[in-house]
Amino acid sequence: MNSLHPPTASRAGLSGLVRQHFGRRAAGYEAQALLQRAVACRLAHLCRDLPLPAGPRADLGAGSGLLSRALTVEGLLQLDLCPELLARNPLQPRLVWDLNDGLPAQLQGAGLLASGFTLQWLDDPSRQLAHWCRALAPGGWLALAVPTAGSFPQWHRAAAAAGVPCTALELPAADRLLNAAAGAGLHPRHSRVLRFSRPHQGGLAALRHLQRLGAGASRRPSLGTGELRRLLSHWPEQEVLTWEVLLLVGHRNHPVAVTP
Repeated sequence: MNSLHPPTASRAGLSGLVRQHFGRRAAGYEAQALLQRAVACRLAHLCRDLPLPAGPRADLGAGSGLLSRALTVEGLLQLDLCPELLARNPLQPRLVWDLNDGLPAQLQGAGLLASGFTLQWLDDPSRQLAHWCRALAPGGWLALAVPTAGSFPQWHRAAAAAGVPCTALELPAADRLLNAAAGAGLHPRHSRVLRFSRPHQGGLAALRHLQRLGAGASRRPSLGTGELRRLLSHWPEQEVLTWEVLLLVGHRNHPVAVTP
């Protein structure tokens, strides 16, 4: 089994694999997470001066705290699956938590739920997003950044040309996430799908970057050595890797008063 495509997990076991991968790379995560940092700053800019209601506040999948530090909102609970990443987070309070189990009880009626580059790792992103929206207090805000299904077209094209499976993590479709949020009562203030390119030098560098970031977990079986060689031979040497990222900022609608 090659080192670029580590052991995969079943749907039930992906959480453990994600925790393992990010835990191993925690020490160098922020040096690799340049896109995550840039998106956190952009999301924070969209969240300036939000009229936050009373209620708990949390960064879901906070990791080392990139998004929380950009938001500069007081009292954000730092919640993450990976204790090694949380140990490098300077903010308090912190809680090790698997978001596949929903939200902890203390976040019901939240004034703000923020999340960056986390939702895609969950078993059912659309269902969990709807759960997050329903946990907001009336007038409470959601601030979300998540990579979506249009990411990594270069990887998908190379795999198709090589006749091998694409082992990239299956990412949620942006329109499905937006529909789930709307169905759970979220009123969008800002909703946009952006594309970012990272200038890797061909497929090998792109895959190695994901590994150094800790983002190498997948539900799909890993490629054998020969399959990996075929994949890389069909991946143009200078082709950049493209991410598609949904930025969503919205608030939960206030209940409509019914006149007797």
